[in-house]
Amino acid sequence: MIELYNTLSKRKEKLIPREPGVVRMYVCGPTTYNYIHLGNARAVVVFDTIRRHLEYRGYQVLFVQNFTDVDDKIINRASQEGIPPHEVAAKYTAAYFEDADRLNVRRADIHPRVSEHIPEIIVLVSTLVEKGYAYVSGGDVYFAVRRFPNYGKLSGRNPDDLLAGARIEPGENKRDPLDFALWKAAKPGEPKWPSPWGEGRPGWHIECSAMALKYLGPDFDIHGGGADLIFPHHENEIAQSEAATGQPFARYWLHNGFITVRQEKMSKSIGNVFLVRDILKLYPAPAVRLFLIGTHYRSPLDYAPEYLEAAVRSAERLANSYRLLTEAIAKQPPGEGDGSILGERLAAIEAAFGAAMDDDFNTARALACYFDLVREINGAVHTSPLPPQEILVRAMDLFCTFNRVLGIFPEKNGKPQVEGEKEHQEDDLSLRLLNLLITVRQEARQRKDWSTADRIRDGLKELGILLEDTPEGVRWKKA
Repeated sequence: MIELYNTLSKRKEKLIPREPGVVRMYVCGPTTYNYIHLGNARAVVVFDTIRRHLEYRGYQVLFVQNFTDVDDKIINRASQEGIPPHEVAAKYTAAYFEDADRLNVRRADIHPRVSEHIPEIIVLVSTLVEKGYAYVSGGDVYFAVRRFPNYGKLSGRNPDDLLAGARIEPGENKRDPLDFALWKAAKPGEPKWPSPWGEGRPGWHIECSAMALKYLGPDFDIHGGGADLIFPHHENEIAQSEAATGQPFARYWLHNGFITVRQEKMSKSIGNVFLVRDILKLYPAPAVRLFLIGTHYRSPLDYAPEYLEAAVRSAERLANSYRLLTEAIAKQPPGEGDGSILGERLAAIEAAFGAAMDDDFNTARALACYFDLVREINGAVHTSPLPPQEILVRAMDLFCTFNRVLGIFPEKNGKPQVEGEKEHQEDDLSLRLLNLLITVRQEARQRKDWSTADRIRDGLKELGILLEDTPEGVRWKKA
């Protein structure tokens, strides 16, 4: 039986789906105005892994992940890049798939976009207005937070306490500082659609409610996302969805922890945000994925180059074990040797792996089981005589099963593809040294040691590497 920590109840609960054998799962996807960074990637990889384990345990999973393609950030980026907002969204949606594919993330069953669900959003907003949970003001529509008595049940925040820090921004027409926009009146140059309240566009929170309810219905099983979405996004989703339907919105709420950079919060303001595509220039994709699931998903995950270096070595250890086992199977005839002890150990490792993942998807413990398997494999292939081919094949099946759940290596015909990873590494050692220099320079800049930072930048320039400090972090290119 799978147990998972429910943010709503603040405790572990047994997974009991709405429909036996089927898990309906909605995960908040990216706002498509930029390339995804490591923090985004953690959520993507975590929930891909959770989905994989649910399927390993025999569940049919209907997985929905949205794209926010109508948003203030997209509008601002469109202005910066001089292209229409829909082209910005299309550009970064395609980029997301490129990065996610490299990390061996499977596509969702449904990837809905806000711009394709305006009618459903309008119907949901209209329902809230008709039921008295929302009101129209100056062409905008707002959700009246105090009309929903259970507001704050996910985050544990009290509306009266929230009021102290709330305020009405210029141009807002809401009655209460806590109220939030469901529909925004059109402004010049922004995307807009006709509605009963005039031309406009959806607010951010309403989109996920409309799309989740359309594809999964109320009282669906799992809603996931990063911990930063608990408040206000997921809190607002619950309020507007349950106010509209009169039913629970989602049964279990799962949230992954933040990524820090050397124990500091990842922040664009201090330039320590790392884009996935830049990381993948420096490290093999299996190592990056292994790093992202190396701690329990609810715990913070600290980034530093040495941690990814360790992940590179771990991924290579897995790959080497797979190669050795493949060779051993090929040269050991069936029926020869004694494999009883190894067989018992394989069974124990398999049980431990399943128990680890059943316990709130504990990938850290599951990875420990994976490396226990590797240790057994490496010992077995170096014994003489070799264990029976049937036992070696059993070890191979287990290796493939663990990989299928954790997704470290991509698969072809059910087999991990452990070869060719360094094809993506252009002079692997040089790139890692470059990454180290960039990190040292960032730390110097944070200490306001401009002399050291400039020396590193100028030295790299002489070597043909140009650094660019952007709001999203440091980018580099060849001169």
